[in-house]
Amino acid sequence: MKYTLLFLAAMFFAMNMGGSGIAPTFSAAYGGGLIKKKYAILLFSVFVLLGAATLGRGVVKTLSQGILPKEFINPEVALVILVSATSSLFLANLLAIPESTSMVTVGAIVGAGLYFRHIQLKTFLWLVPLWISFPVVSFLITFWLYRYLYPPHNGNLWLYQKIFSHEKKLRALAIIISCYGAFAVGTNNVANAIGPLAGAGVISADAGLVVLAPLFGAGAFIFGKHNIETFGKEIVPLGLITSNIICLVTATLLIIASSFGAPFPYVQLNALSVFAISCIKNGHRVTLSHHITKRTFMVWTLTPLLSIIVSYFLLCLFVRR
Repeated sequence: MKYTLLFLAAMFFAMNMGGSGIAPTFSAAYGGGLIKKKYAILLFSVFVLLGAATLGRGVVKTLSQGILPKEFINPEVALVILVSATSSLFLANLLAIPESTSMVTVGAIVGAGLYFRHIQLKTFLWLVPLWISFPVVSFLITFWLYRYLYPPHNGNLWLYQKIFSHEKKLRALAIIISCYGAFAVGTNNVANAIGPLAGAGVISADAGLVVLAPLFGAGAFIFGKHNIETFGKEIVPLGLITSNIICLVTATLLIIASSFGAPFPYVQLNALSVFAISCIKNGHRVTLSHHITKRTFMVWTLTPLLSIIVSYFLLCLFVRR
């Protein structure tokens, strides 16, 4: 029974990750009117699987033994970690705010570490600087690139003429880069569901990545419809140029993080990139005062803390040291 519950929890978590993860990959292309939702979900599913199968193992290793020593992770502990992370992510999905699956997963593992009084702090010595610096880099690169392009002026009109003389190619490129973003999600986020299972010795990393990755597509279909609207249209309308910039910058940073084995908050990368576009178009004050911006930062703050708390207290109730 416990193994059945464990796999059901992992499957539900993977589906919730799909619901959250489609927003930072295809919301730009969808918001720019380049692709219909059903095709975005299909392409998202395929490229998540490809990313998981190629570069997902390093992140699985970090989550399965890099934060909490492997000897403390059994099927019961793995179940608590998944339930805690899933509940936090499900709350974010209900609020239609894309949340970082990595942050809630790491939060749940930290909650378990606090319970067992064993956290491998050396992992956080390199992980936390990445979490802080990469979103800032995402904002700055996007801001710098788009500031050069917008608004149109005498110095960049030649570039606009060149771009829009190849508009069809640019539309196709935007979808290709969105697929690149989905591939990046696969390299990192699928590991969040596999890490606790691999740590408990229930399934191998390779088998888990292949089995659970397709559930991202199912989750994108069920939970992702509102999330793709939130960042695709509500904060700032996105077009051909911005679609390409956002996906290319954020996906590249995420793949770099995956190569380090770092579970990474891709949603934050993408959202800060979108905020950079909004700051240029609407101004910093309007962007920061937007109700979506305020709700986003509130959810990003509360859900990882909720994940830590839920994990700790569930272990207190159901698991003995």
